[in-house]
Amino acid sequence: MGEQPLLSIKAHVFQIDPATKRNWIPASKHAVTVSFFYDVGRSVYRIISVGGTKAIINSTITPNMTFTKTSQKFGQWADSRANTVYGLGFATELQLQQFSEQFKELKEAARLVRDKSQEKFELLSPALNITAPQAPPLLDVNGSTEDKLFRSKSADMEQTTEKEQMRKMLSEGSICEMNSEAELFALRESNAKLLAALHEASGSIEQWKKQLAEYQEETDRLREQVAELEAQNVVPGPDREGEELAQSLAEMEALLKAKDEEIKILQGKKPDITELEKEREEASKRVQDLEEKNAELKNRVQLAEMALASSLDARNRVEGEVHRVVETLDVKIYDLSDLRQNLAKLLEK
Repeated sequence: MGEQPLLSIKAHVFQIDPATKRNWIPASKHAVTVSFFYDVGRSVYRIISVGGTKAIINSTITPNMTFTKTSQKFGQWADSRANTVYGLGFATELQLQQFSEQFKELKEAARLVRDKSQEKFELLSPALNITAPQAPPLLDVNGSTEDKLFRSKSADMEQTTEKEQMRKMLSEGSICEMNSEAELFALRESNAKLLAALHEASGSIEQWKKQLAEYQEETDRLREQVAELEAQNVVPGPDREGEELAQSLAEMEALLKAKDEEIKILQGKKPDITELEKEREEASKRVQDLEEKNAELKNRVQLAEMALASSLDARNRVEGEVHRVVETLDVKIYDLSDLRQNLAKLLEK
């Protein structure tokens, strides 16, 4: 039937340094999947994690194992079979809690499996349960059997106490190192994300500067058009429009200078992501305002050009009428001159 997956959680995997037994060594560059499995054939529970093509965790859960939370997002357990201590750094406290609860449940399940196997063994071996006649204890050179049993129990107790002390020292000694390693790993990832965001923000700033340069060129072109209209000085209406356009252009220049100063400040400060997003939104809004003002200036220039054209047409019409009147007067003057000459001839006769 194989193994059945029970729970999978993403985590950063660490192993204790075999040389110092205090420092953590990262077993994976990134967060990997750590899974609980149940081996149906052998009735055992295992923790498995694969990084690339090799297994970085292959730990069989036993009733003697203990999963210890050493911080809000970090936990560890010792595996005597693998002769190492595993550490896991999680993204959230909830994931650490889920892993810890699953570990406790499977540890209890492993204990039940062990108890059942022992009971099964006792049932299959009834002869072991028959009480044999007690014989007097044998003495040898080293003393009585009771002394041997006492010394054996004392040695087991001393060995257990020594193991508990070593486990306690290992846990206490690795807490600080574990916290620093896990925080350093998290800070490295945050630093990489921040550098990528700053690089993207620098590209956005260059794009904004390019747009502002285009708007500056458009403003200069409009200023030249307004200057040409003011130089003609045909009618008072366009002059007023030119003054308004010049005032609007001055305001636009002030906005452009302010924007350049803001860009210099942005380049010097190296702001964080939230500030960059806020500045980008404000810059987009200002760019939209500039586009609207630019469109309004274009409309005003078109209106001024239309007014100028209509004024020129009116002046041309007036000049044409004046020319026609002058020509008519010349004809009349010529006729009067001719009439005067004819009258003078009649008087002479």
